[in-house]
Amino acid sequence: RDMLINTDPEPELGEGFLPLYNGKNIDDWIPRGGHCTFEAKGDVIVGTCVPGSPSTYLSTKKSDFTDFVFTAELKWEVDGNTGIMFRAASKENKGKETVFGPQAEMESFAKERFWSGGLYGQSAGGWLYPMWLDAHKDARDAMKKDGWNRLTIKAEGATVKTWLNGKPAAHWKTDEYKEGFFSLQIHSGKEGQVHFRNIKVKELK
Repeated sequence: RDMLINTDPEPELGEGFLPLYNGKNIDDWIPRGGHCTFEAKGDVIVGTCVPGSPSTYLSTKKSDFTDFVFTAELKWEVDGNTGIMFRAASKENKGKETVFGPQAEMESFAKERFWSGGLYGQSAGGWLYPMWLDAHKDARDAMKKDGWNRLTIKAEGATVKTWLNGKPAAHWKTDEYKEGFFSLQIHSGKEGQVHFRNIKVKELK
């Protein structure tokens, strides 16, 4: 009952945005945390689960994003957990790199609860904003199993909001995560493949 509710329309996604993927290669990105694979294939980046690998985060080399509107489209080729890390950071422990921070979740259909668009604290406490209230029904119903799903994130100061296929999703406040990089996640597991396209950002300051 204490959760904030996002009732804002999705931000306009045209003017002022810069692409984060150049359509040719992933030279402006670096994989972190594991060895699941990412490939540039035309206008999409394809992420594939590698059995035995930890979750892997294809991360922007630029690591000082603060306030922004970010948007991307995702499509499952093989059902699996994925998401977009933002204002993320990494740390090393005993030779292993851990990516941590908030993640706009794109949850596998196999879970059958449709919490995509919610916020998860990756290596940072678990669910920050689950999509379980009646107020989130439109966003839960907006998920597409076989088509492209547009995930939009707006972070401005302490306020973070998300939209799934244009439907308002999360509304969260934080003073902890103020800047960092973006990452495309492929989760650890036995299988999973996700396509990412139209990955772009408009910085607000």
